[in-house]
Amino acid sequence: MSSAAPYNECVTDVAVKSDFASLVRAAKTGERDAMERLLMRAQEAAYRFSLLVCGHQEDAEDVMQDALLKTYQHVTHISEPEGFRTWLYTTVRNACLMKRRRHVGEPANFVSIEQGAGGHDGSRVTDVADESRRADQRMLDGWMDARLRVALKELPAAYRTVLVMREIEGLSTKEVAIITKASEANVKTRLHRARLMLRRRLEDV
Repeated sequence: MSSAAPYNECVTDVAVKSDFASLVRAAKTGERDAMERLLMRAQEAAYRFSLLVCGHQEDAEDVMQDALLKTYQHVTHISEPEGFRTWLYTTVRNACLMKRRRHVGEPANFVSIEQGAGGHDGSRVTDVADESRRADQRMLDGWMDARLRVALKELPAAYRTVLVMREIEGLSTKEVAIITKASEANVKTRLHRARLMLRRRLEDV
């Protein structure tokens, strides 16, 4: 990884925070367009995250709807717009933990975030292959994605959650610590172990 990678990731994270914060501020003033865009962004993030954390598609859809409702109801009471993303992921994680109590063990089915969400009319959004990439490369990409999904599924929930928040959602260590109610040192330890476990599982898949 180049030395510029951490800087680029930091810039991207700040940009995402800023986008959410700007939408929250505008939505608080009653701007309908801002509220709609905020809900769309929140829906995408909540569904993607809940699929990986909850593990059950039905639960993920319920959690997403709950997160959207709470966003709509409480956006005017958010005192720190910059902290909206942390609030959103905390809401989703807590809802997933409640849902998980209904199930015994880890989920039997694991849905890839690359599969996309279903449309409002019940149809499923289908990814279109990138024709600019060679066929053999696309096949390799699909194989690697399948390996990653299998490996992620096998991680203990606590480690998978931290890994998803840091590596896929791009949250900072501090944000993950707030969401999981753990120390930053503990988050770093879990993340390190999760990476090692994922690497070993990828070697075995």
